[in-house]
Amino acid sequence: MVEKISQFEGFDMDVSLPIRPDTGRAPLPLSPTTHTDQKLRDAAKELEATFLAEMLKSAGLGELPETFGGGAGEEQFSSFLRLEQARDMVAAGGIGLAETLFNAMKDQSHGVV
Repeated sequence: MVEKISQFEGFDMDVSLPIRPDTGRAPLPLSPTTHTDQKLRDAAKELEATFLAEMLKSAGLGELPETFGGGAGEEQFSSFLRLEQARDMVAAGGIGLAETLFNAMKDQSHGVV
């Protein structure tokens, strides 16, 4: 369901917002807590991606072939490829490390130990 909300009388401006099933009302605008949580979640995802990139490196992904390799350029840029592949893995669900990191950072930011 969608609820039409018009805040400004006299203006022809309707904003469609989805109705939350639990309350039957439109969601509230983002609060500072939500913004902080999003920043923490983004940081947790990046930490998981960095961890996965290191695991991919240890597994040998991106190692240079012995013949007809790309030389020094390939060696220098293979880390960027591994990191992007790791970010794609995290975006697809990852290994669950980001959620654990997010919860730990959220607890620390709210003073819960």
